[in-house]
Amino acid sequence: MRAPATLTPALCLGGRGSGWRRWCGRGLLSLLLWTAAPAFAVPTFDAVRAAHAPSDVPLLDRHGAVLQTVRIDDSVRRGPWVALADISPALRAAIVLSEDRRFWAHGGVDWRALAAGAWATAWNSRTRGASTLTMQLAGLLDDDLARPSGGRSMGQKLTQLRRAQQLEAGWTKTQILEAYLNRVPLRGEGVGVAAASNLLFGKHASGLDAVEAALLAVMVRGPNAGAAVLERRACEVLRQQQLGCTALGITLAQALARRPGPLLSASGEALAPHFARRMHAPGKGPWRSTLDASVQRVALSALRRQLAELRGREVEDGAVLVLDNASGEVLAWVGSSGAGSSAAEVDAVLARRQPGSTIKPFVYALALEQRLITAASRLDDAPLQLAAGAALYQPQNYDLGFKGQVSARTALASSLNVPAVRVGAMLGPDAVFAKLVDAGLRPRESAGYHGHALALGSAEVSLLDLTNAYRVLAQRGLWSPVRWHAGAPAAPARRVFDAGAAFVVSDILADPAARAVTFGLDSPLVTRGWAAVKTGTSKDMRDNWCVGYTSRFTVGVWVGNAGGAPMHGVSGVSGAAPVWREVVAHLHASAPSRSPERPPGVVAQRGEWFLAGTEARPGSAAESGRARGFGIEAPRDGSVVLLDPDIPMAAQRLSFVGAPGRWSVNGRVVGRGGVVHWLPRPGRFVLEWRSVAAGDAQVSERASFEVRAAPPPARRP
Repeated sequence: MRAPATLTPALCLGGRGSGWRRWCGRGLLSLLLWTAAPAFAVPTFDAVRAAHAPSDVPLLDRHGAVLQTVRIDDSVRRGPWVALADISPALRAAIVLSEDRRFWAHGGVDWRALAAGAWATAWNSRTRGASTLTMQLAGLLDDDLARPSGGRSMGQKLTQLRRAQQLEAGWTKTQILEAYLNRVPLRGEGVGVAAASNLLFGKHASGLDAVEAALLAVMVRGPNAGAAVLERRACEVLRQQQLGCTALGITLAQALARRPGPLLSASGEALAPHFARRMHAPGKGPWRSTLDASVQRVALSALRRQLAELRGREVEDGAVLVLDNASGEVLAWVGSSGAGSSAAEVDAVLARRQPGSTIKPFVYALALEQRLITAASRLDDAPLQLAAGAALYQPQNYDLGFKGQVSARTALASSLNVPAVRVGAMLGPDAVFAKLVDAGLRPRESAGYHGHALALGSAEVSLLDLTNAYRVLAQRGLWSPVRWHAGAPAAPARRVFDAGAAFVVSDILADPAARAVTFGLDSPLVTRGWAAVKTGTSKDMRDNWCVGYTSRFTVGVWVGNAGGAPMHGVSGVSGAAPVWREVVAHLHASAPSRSPERPPGVVAQRGEWFLAGTEARPGSAAESGRARGFGIEAPRDGSVVLLDPDIPMAAQRLSFVGAPGRWSVNGRVVGRGGVVHWLPRPGRFVLEWRSVAAGDAQVSERASFEVRAAPPPARRP
């Protein structure tokens, strides 16, 4: 190997002064040591590339598409290996210009730069380093050549020179540059251009412009240098390329202020950052999840679009969850709207908030299951006062009005508050609380803490638990945990509700006519196929929900503010429902949802579903279809009246309403006229109405009803 002419003995003996001779002598000694440095087994390019270990592994959807990256190495941020052809030409040019101008010409060691550096050292002058990209790569590939805080020893420097030449002999220039760009430490914990460009500029290395490339290039010399130093050095690189520095300061400030986040996937997206935190799989990846990338994109886009529409109403955040009914697999998990949120890192799928009226279906399902009501039962939507400790609980409807006597079907579908509280009071808070726990909602505090407000959603739940609880209704009363690992075995299901009760509630929630009292016949709750859906709004307009299910999927949407600030004029139908409807439309774009089949134990009568044994008896006025208002308008035949233990008996008189006549209960006359008030007691009764004109000998109409006492409260452990 020929030594550089710069260090020949003749030059050292020339008349250039003692300083030159001292430096030259040291240079000759170094050259001799370098030529004697032992060779080492140079790793192949393919071996180095194969050994590359990214700090973040790909998170795949159910079809193998990359959704996100998941960090598995907390000590460093290293992206996937990037081929030189996929690295911005601007960065390739800037790194060579900044670090090794003669990279394409030298053989691993730039002797001219080395001599200039040595000369400057001899005369105490400052100059740029003489370490080539190949020499730097040699140091990156060998831990023994790692630069300590005090710098490398003379022996390490000589070994580095020798190994750089060995690399040049075994690798091509493009391989050297590619490996260097994938191994070089840059800003902070970022190693390699894949991680650095992602963390600093939010893009792949292929998309870097000249300004961004110049900034990354100068970070090699000072990975943690201050902003002023980086800007000055980057400007020098740009000027050498005859480019301006106008945008440099803004770009640098934005890069340094950028918060570290998940590395971008191969598609340039970070579709499921919150879900990725929950995905703990064995091995180094890639990890396959149950998510569906297309559903995830639609859910995220629909949420962002709706939040943009609600921007003037103090709404900033939202979340969407999509579950497969049969398997419980998570198809979409959108924890926040992303950059538009001031709390983008908060996973709103897991955050606990008041669910409002979305709890009502579980209250009605329990009452149906216990045969306390039917879908046709008449419930009184009128002012109500319930004892709540030393105070009174006075529930009100959303519109502050009352509808009078309504069916349980209308009360639930139209989300009337007072009837729901009446049904909850019949059941008792302990029973309601226990059923919510059984449905996987995990309410905090206790039944006594929430009292009658439990029926209106006072206990906080998460969107994950609430959506899976609605999936219980979709699965005819069976609960099983959600799944997000592809291929994970399904857990055994357990029964929460009677299949018939779940069917009747589902039919009510899918009835557009029954919900028309509150929502009208045309609203975002109306879909092309069959869907059971319920909205909810928490106290003070802080949380807005829409949760529902089709024959195949359950979709839950929450809209509000992560910080708990109230919204302005946003209801369930105007806030979360449009997102819910758009996601459901996508899910059933090719196959509309079908209504469920009637399970055993459910019978149809006069256009209504009943659990077997609760329907009206044959021959009664209700069964024969006799028109309302002929004699008895209320109570209807087959009605069940429940006494509330928290309401004084004197305030629970039952009103017999109909045409003017004489009224009797079990053969005993109780009054005359169009309205008669009767003090009820538990038991089965036959109400008879006789027309005044018909005389005492003829019974004009008869209706049977039952009065029940509320079940005793559950015993506390």
